[in-house]
Amino acid sequence: MFVFFSTCTVYLVLFGSTQADENSCGLSMTWLETVSVTMDVSKNGFHRDLVTTVDFGPGFPDGLEALLVHRLPSGIYIDQYQLASLKEDTGLQVLLGSAVDLEAPAHTSEEFLVLVYPALDQGILKATLPIHGRYHKPSLAGKRFELVEIKLPKLILRTDTCTQLISFPPYKIVDAPCTVHNLSICQWLEIQHLQEQDPVSLEIPLGDGSLVEPVCAGTLLVTLLCCVILSRSIWMHGVFLDNVILI
Repeated sequence: MFVFFSTCTVYLVLFGSTQADENSCGLSMTWLETVSVTMDVSKNGFHRDLVTTVDFGPGFPDGLEALLVHRLPSGIYIDQYQLASLKEDTGLQVLLGSAVDLEAPAHTSEEFLVLVYPALDQGILKATLPIHGRYHKPSLAGKRFELVEIKLPKLILRTDTCTQLISFPPYKIVDAPCTVHNLSICQWLEIQHLQEQDPVSLEIPLGDGSLVEPVCAGTLLVTLLCCVILSRSIWMHGVFLDNVILI
């Protein structure tokens, strides 16, 4: 439900030559220069919320539609089953670029593409995406945390009444699914951020690799000790059952 069809795995498709134009379906250069994007991470531990806010300011065109394109690192994942629940409860519209293995550790995973179709409310767009930290290899050097950085998403825009966008520097035309249902491809205008933000980061707790051998040895010792105690107890106080019926 949330996975791209094979024909849609490539996100960017550049169109012909760039034409200089001050206005493309209401997306004027003057207005685009006022658009700002910020991102933050809330909550603690392995389970966080990635919050992206877009301020379009006054004068945004009618029928404006926005799409946030996240490229998330291998150190985190998104639960597609949680997304299905959130879609029912909050209307969150998310399309994943590939299937996500929820159990895989960070060192066997890859970065993945996430498309978020947020709703616009009075010139402000706010999208909250639940993310989860993956388990990382234990550290042998006493390192307690692994820093995972998340870059600012790409913002692409279109208007629902526009049939032919015209690109103009520094903006360019790209292809992406029209809606979260991924049934058709539309032209979008990729917005170049004028207010760059450093990547946000989260710390993922690491296990202590130097404790692997002591923990394994201790676990084995306790297991053997319990077996000895149970065996001795059964030997001394065992109950013999007559007429046992096996089913």
